[in-house]
Amino acid sequence: MKKLTILLTLLGLAAITAAMAWNGFDSVVAAVSRIGIAGFLLTILAQLAVDAVLGCAWYAAFPSMTYRHLMVARMIRDAASTCLPFSQLGGIVLGIRATSRHHAVETSSIEWPEAACANVVDITTEVLGQIVFILLAVTLLAVGSASNPLVKPVIIGALLLTAGATGFIWTQQRGGMAVKRTVRLLGKHIAGQWQTTVMDGAGTLQDWMERAWSRPGRISASAAIHLVGWICSAGVLWLTVYLMGASLSFPDAIAIEGVTCGLMSASFLVPAALGVQEGAYMTLGHAFGLDASLCLALSLLRRGREISIGIPMLVWWQFSEMRALKTRTAQTKTRTLPDRLPDALTDTTEG
Repeated sequence: MKKLTILLTLLGLAAITAAMAWNGFDSVVAAVSRIGIAGFLLTILAQLAVDAVLGCAWYAAFPSMTYRHLMVARMIRDAASTCLPFSQLGGIVLGIRATSRHHAVETSSIEWPEAACANVVDITTEVLGQIVFILLAVTLLAVGSASNPLVKPVIIGALLLTAGATGFIWTQQRGGMAVKRTVRLLGKHIAGQWQTTVMDGAGTLQDWMERAWSRPGRISASAAIHLVGWICSAGVLWLTVYLMGASLSFPDAIAIEGVTCGLMSASFLVPAALGVQEGAYMTLGHAFGLDASLCLALSLLRRGREISIGIPMLVWWQFSEMRALKTRTAQTKTRTLPDRLPDALTDTTEG
């Protein structure tokens, strides 16, 4: 898996380099520079607004957690997926860690089964909103460019994504029982302590899953807000094109962004969708009359926007983790100190 990730990363970087060479490095740089520093900062603010909407979607499904906590965990999860050499699965792992991390201002920590459940449910509701967004985008793409070769593959991909989401939801509701059966089957080959740990963890996780899915109103609200977030992401694309001096209607922006997100979801094993995002923007932008160098610049600006938000978030999170580790170490030393005092006092008295 590690070798495959490295290979896909190198192929993606090679594809981006080849696309820039084909369109001319000068023309791509000129297209990027059209937006200006002020315009680029404006797109970053727009992306932060989209992130705020996504945080609301997560909070709608898990109101027991604070909005700030979920917002930060969501941004760390996205930052890990887009800025680190991981696939999206690696971002999910860091998202679970960020969700379960104990904060000094909180009265209690969030255990990993609850954090894993929260992340999985949030990703599921995001996929549900994404399916509707992709279908809307394909419809607009078919209306605007019926002859586009990506229409049929994306429709098939959306149907497969729907089937996958259905199976994923079923697994969340019944997966705990499957894990327990597997552990029982392999119980003779697993040490008793580890078997009990796995069984307890699977049962706890399953309890959280059942509790989350027993509230369809929250799930529906979260999926609906995620759909709003997807549409807002198309607004960021439209704003970027406008600031670059080009013309693109908002429905066309939805078509481009939706189909691109669908293709990126299908290539989830490719770290940061390197090469896939650029190819999708160039193909779809050309269908709506955008220059190829401008489309490539759009993709590079999107990556620049993600890095500008993601890297500071990851650096802040790393320092926060180090600070929390020092606090826990100091608390451990403080708790063990009274146990040593009686011996010390006895030694002093005897002396």
